[in-house]
This record gives sequence, C-alpha cells and structure tokens, in this order.
Amino acid sequence: MEKVRRVLIVEDDADVQRAARFALAAHVEEVEFASSPDALVQKLSENIFDVVLLDMNFVLGDHSGRDGLNGLQHIHTLDPALSVVLMTAYGAVSLAVEALKQGAFDFILKPWKNEKLIASVRAAAERTCSTRDGNDLDLDKIERAAIVRALERHAGNIAQTAATLGLSRPALYRRMEKYDL
Repeated sequence: MEKVRRVLIVEDDADVQRAARFALAAHVEEVEFASSPDALVQKLSENIFDVVLLDMNFVLGDHSGRDGLNGLQHIHTLDPALSVVLMTAYGAVSLAVEALKQGAFDFILKPWKNEKLIASVRAAAERTCSTRDGNDLDLDKIERAAIVRALERHAGNIAQTAATLGLSRPALYRRMEKYDL
C-alpha cells in the first residue's frame, strides 16, 4: 500500500506526539507537528498536507472541544480540500456529532488503537487527494482559501495581499466582499 505523503499533527502533549509518530512511521512519509492552534496557520501556509490530526483541547481544564472545533473551521477556511481528523481524550457522542457536522473527516478517542489511527489517516488522505484531483473542487472555495491564506501571511495588509495574488486593491476588495471576508 502506498504511503501517505505528509501529515500535520496539532497536539500539545509530547507523549501523544511520539505515540502518533511511532504509529504512523511505516505509513506516512513525513510527519510534522504544531503544538498549538496558533502554530497551525504558519504550518499550513508553508506546506501542503494530506491530513491534519487535530487535538480538541489546548487549555488546561477545558474539555469542551472548542479549540479543536475553532481549529477545524480555520483549516477549512485555509484549505477546504484538507481532511481533518479530530482527537480527544474527553469524548462524548455530542462532541463527535458536532465535529462531523462541522466537516471533520473522523473523530478518534485517545488513547487510540494504532490500526484505527492508521486506517483513519489513510482514508482521510484518500479523500483529500480525491478532492484536490477535482472530484469535489469548487472554484469559489479555492479562490476564497487563497485570499484567506494570503491575508494571513501578510497579517491583513491589503496592499501586500493584493500584490501576492496579482490583483489590484479594488479587485481584492470586491473579492473579499464577495466571500464575506
């Protein structure tokens, strides 16, 4: 079976990072890590990933999953084709349902069974690849994602963003209005 090319794991627990790297080592060519949702933006602007494994909780004592759901929305804004597998140690059926409603590809409870993690990552990567190959592509989604990425890369600077995208400032403003940005 062919290896998954690149996976990003967004997880603040070093032990969980090591466990995921170990489980995926024979199945993924490259695993990168971000230790917070804030670092996620930079990683996504620098590289193209096949799958993101995203922890749902980053604030000590908060088990609501809000961080993961916010991160999921952010990922889909930056790259609508990218499949996201959410992970948490504090799982409830309602949280899993909400994650799937908001576009998560899968929801895994920690500690996971390695076979389940591997199967989920493979299936998520296949979906990402299929979407990027044009089976589910929407030009408006692609354009919106490119604008959002450029805006974030340039910290909201319209002139730099327009130059990066090869647009005039008025054209960028029209597109931003079109996509409610």
